[in-house]
Amino acid sequence: MPSYPESNLYPTGLQPNEPFYREVELPAGSVHVYADEEMYAGLDPRIFDMAGHNLQIPGIRYMGYTPDVHMGVGTCIGTTAVWNREGGMVSPSIVGSDIGCGMRVHLTNLHRSDVQDLRLRRKLVNRIEKYLPMEAHQRGAFSDLRMDHIVQKGLKGLPNKYLPENVSAKRSPSLTHVEHARFAFDPEELNAVADTYWVKGLRQLGTLGGGNHFAEIQYIEIAEENRELAERWGMRDGQVVVMIHSGSRAWGAMVSQHYTSMAARAMKRLDLRTDDPRLIFAPLDSPEGRRYTDMMASALNVAVVNRHLIAYAIREAFLDVFGSKFQMDILYDLMHNYAWEESHGGEDWFVHRKGATRALPAGHPDNPDVYAQTGHPALIPGSMGTSSYIMAGLPSGAGNYHSICHGAGRIRSRTATKKLVTVDEFAAALKVGTEEEVIVNHNALGVILDESPQAYKDVDRIIHSVAGAGLASVVAKCKPLAAVKGAKT
Repeated sequence: MPSYPESNLYPTGLQPNEPFYREVELPAGSVHVYADEEMYAGLDPRIFDMAGHNLQIPGIRYMGYTPDVHMGVGTCIGTTAVWNREGGMVSPSIVGSDIGCGMRVHLTNLHRSDVQDLRLRRKLVNRIEKYLPMEAHQRGAFSDLRMDHIVQKGLKGLPNKYLPENVSAKRSPSLTHVEHARFAFDPEELNAVADTYWVKGLRQLGTLGGGNHFAEIQYIEIAEENRELAERWGMRDGQVVVMIHSGSRAWGAMVSQHYTSMAARAMKRLDLRTDDPRLIFAPLDSPEGRRYTDMMASALNVAVVNRHLIAYAIREAFLDVFGSKFQMDILYDLMHNYAWEESHGGEDWFVHRKGATRALPAGHPDNPDVYAQTGHPALIPGSMGTSSYIMAGLPSGAGNYHSICHGAGRIRSRTATKKLVTVDEFAAALKVGTEEEVIVNHNALGVILDESPQAYKDVDRIIHSVAGAGLASVVAKCKPLAAVKGAKT
C-alpha cells in the first residue's frame, strides 16, 4: 500500500472528481458536497439553509456534506466541520446528542453455510436476546465493573475477564483495534455528576438501545480490487461477521443535555449567535468549551466500552449455539458522532463529525499502529434488509478531512414512514417466507416499521458516490442474515 502523501492534503492541490463533488457558495461561506448528480438533485434544499447557519460560527475553516446528509437539530447528519485547534470552537450541535455513536465489526470463524438454516438463525437471535438487553441490565449485573473506571479509562478500565483474547492487556486486540482505547481528559468535572447518572450509566452499559441501533449477523463478499487488503485484514468470501451500531447511552445523553445548555449560556455571555437559535457552540479555550470537551471524552469512553460489552454478550450467545471452537475477533471499532484534534497536512485541526465516518488511508499518522500500513477499516451500515459495507480510505479523501458517509441517511421521518410504508412492504424487503429471510427479533414487524429500508436512502448509491468522489474504496459488501433491534424510538 502507498504511504500517505502529505503534500496532497487539503487545502493545497486537490482536484476532487467533479461529477461526484461540488462546492456550493452560500452567503457565509462554502459547503463542499460529495454526491453524484442524481443524489445531489434529490437533496433536501433545507440542508443548505442549515449549512448557511453553521458557516456563521466564527472561525470555521471547512464544512463538508457526504451523500447521506439529512436534516438534524442545528446541524445536518452527514456533516464534517473544521476549526483551527488554536482559537477554534466546539459545537455540541455538530457532535450530536448520541456522543460516540459508532460502529463495530467482528470477524468469526464461521461461513455463511454454517448459518444457512433458518431455525438455527432464529435460535441464535433468541440466545442473543438472552444476553443482550435493549434498554438496561437488571440491578446487580456487571457488579465487577466500576463506572468511574469506565468513564475515565475506557476499555482500559475493564477487568481482564472482558478481554476474551486470552493475552495480556497490552497485546489484546480489544485495545488495539479501535480508534482509541482510552480518551484522556481532565476528570475534575466528574465531581459535578449526580449519583443517579452513575447508576443509570452502569445499568445501560452493554445495552443496544432503540432507534436505528442494531446488532446484525452478516456474511461478506470481497471486492475483487481490494482482495489483497481484505486478506491482510483477515477477511474471506462468505465469512460470517457481526456488526454493531450503538453509542454512549444514558451517560452520553446526560453530557449532551447538561453541557449543551452550559455552552448556550456561554454564547449569551460572550454575545455569540447565528441565525439558528438551536445551533450551540462555545470557544474551545472558554471554561464552558473545556468542560464540554472533557465530558464529551468521558462519553466517548463509555461508547466504545458499550459496544465492546455488546460484542461480549453476542459472543456468549454464539458459544451457546456453536460451542467452544467458535471464534469472534474484532476487526475495528470507530465512531461517527464526536469532535477531536487531528493532524492533517502537518497541522493540528479540531474536526467535528456528526453522522460522518473517519476513513484514514495508509500511512496517515492518526491510524492505530495495527493499521498504519493499510489504513483502518471504515464501517458503513445499511438499513434493515440491505447491505452494509467495509471500506478503506484513500489519499484523495483529504479534501473532506477523510470523512465519508455513516450509513444510508433517512429520507422519511419515523412518523411519515409508519404512514407510508406497509408491514407487507417491510416483510418483502426482509424476504420473509423465503430461504433468504433476514431473521429479526420481533415477530410483529410493525413495532420496528420506522426502521424499514423504505425510510432510508439507497445505501448502494451512497457508496457509489463515496467511491466515485475518491473518498474511499469498497473492501467488502456485508449482506444481512439476522438482525437484533430494540423497539423504542
